[in-house]
Amino acid sequence: MQLGEILRDRYQIISRLGQGNFGETFLAEDLGIPINPKPKCVVKRLKTQNFIDAQLGWVKNAFEQEAAILYNLGKLHPQIPQLSEYFDLGKEFYLVQDFIDGIDLTKIITPGKKISEVTVTQLLEEILEVLAVVHQQNIIHRDINPKNIMRRNLDGKIVLIDFGAVKLIIFSNSGQTSLT
Repeated sequence: MQLGEILRDRYQIISRLGQGNFGETFLAEDLGIPINPKPKCVVKRLKTQNFIDAQLGWVKNAFEQEAAILYNLGKLHPQIPQLSEYFDLGKEFYLVQDFIDGIDLTKIITPGKKISEVTVTQLLEEILEVLAVVHQQNIIHRDINPKNIMRRNLDGKIVLIDFGAVKLIIFSNSGQTSLT
C-alpha cells in the first residue's frame, strides 16, 4: 500500500507502523467518521502472495476466525483494541482496529536500565489483568512481548495489541486441549 492510498473509500493510509513475515500494519484515518480531525485507526493487511490459490480458502477461513476472536475480545475489555471491520479486496485480507496512541514497552524497559521491584510488580499486575480476561475466553495471545504491550497516553493504562498469533483453545470431553 502507498501513503495516501484510500481503501474501500474510507481508510486513508498515513504511514506504515510495522511489517512481519505474513502481514503489514498501517496507520490510517477513518474518512467515514464525520468529524475533524479524522479519527485514526490501524489497518492490518495479510500478505497473501506467499500462498498458492489452493491455500487461499484455508487462509481466508483462518483470517475470519481471527477477526471474530478479535471482535469478541475487544468488546470484553477496554484494554484490548476493538475490531471495527474485517474485509477482503481480491486476494488480500484486512482488519481495521482502534489505534492506540501510546508507547510500547520497548521504550519503557531498556536493556541495562534497572527498574524498581515495585514498578516491575505493578507492570506485571497490569499485564496479567488483561491476559486473565483473554485466557478466561480460552484464547492464547502467543506473541506476548514488549512491542505488543502499549502504555496508552490517554489514561496510562496497559493495552495488549497485535493478536495476529491468537489461538483459540478447544477443550474436548476427554480433557485434551487443542489449538485452532
